[in-house]
Amino acid sequence: MDKPVLVTGSRGLIGRHLIPRLRQRGFQIREFDKALDARRDLRDKQAAIAALEGVRGVVHLAGISRVVWGQRDPEGCALVNTEATAAMLRACLDASPAPWFVYASSREVYGQSKMLPVREDFPLAPMNVYAVSKHNCEAHCAEAATQGLVANIIRFSSVYGCAQDHPDRVAPAFARAAAFGGQIRLEGGGNTLDFTFIDDVAEGLERAILATDQGRRLPPIHLVSGVGTQLQTLAELARTHSEAPIDIIDCEPRNYDVSRFIGSPERAEQLLGWRASTAIESGFRQLVQRLLEANRLEPAPASAGRA
Repeated sequence: MDKPVLVTGSRGLIGRHLIPRLRQRGFQIREFDKALDARRDLRDKQAAIAALEGVRGVVHLAGISRVVWGQRDPEGCALVNTEATAAMLRACLDASPAPWFVYASSREVYGQSKMLPVREDFPLAPMNVYAVSKHNCEAHCAEAATQGLVANIIRFSSVYGCAQDHPDRVAPAFARAAAFGGQIRLEGGGNTLDFTFIDDVAEGLERAILATDQGRRLPPIHLVSGVGTQLQTLAELARTHSEAPIDIIDCEPRNYDVSRFIGSPERAEQLLGWRASTAIESGFRQLVQRLLEANRLEPAPASAGRA
């Protein structure tokens, strides 16, 4: 394949697991991630647009990736997520030939859905800054599609399983406590989320990219497990697999978090032939082992897990 695929956020949770799969498929990869080079930053729109030159497609994973970060810096979230994505889509439309575009969105766009499991055609009602930015980006993708761009949207839910993930995200925080001991701050033990193992997600996203590279225009698609897990259950799972003492501390839930989400995986199975195969018990156990293996190379700091 003569032209490269641009992967933004290439060194993030999903990117580092996706890229080896794409290379095995014969894709050339152009990485864009400030972890590689401080100049590869979405806040520099010209740098992002320049990275698009001569590519066959874009897998746009980069951006403000956590709800709490968006709440702390709404302007930065809008700049990095919404404005940068809109600028990249305009640049794709202006290119000849136009590269295809796969956008990484989130289950956060639904807000607090009244019905479960959530299907992709359910109403979008974002309830925090991060979710609004994702919703706006989806709107920009839809608009670009009306102008002829092959722009497909993939929605993720609580992806976990990477030892290099942000240590204070829910599943990594709990797994770190299991691996190294410490506290788990349980901010809403009854909160129920659809945790999806990274290996499954990378396979599903690979399938979506292959379909997009063939010119298929897809409706928004979930890559979800379809199974809900309460945070209290996840904390108890951490205790079951603990290598060191754990204290579980009950705390008040945050008022900007979605407290219940289970997604429907049916569309992904119908259109991509994909379904998650890793149960939370297995995936969590694998994450604990990956953390322990990583720690043999570089000792971990003191653990303090929290939701």
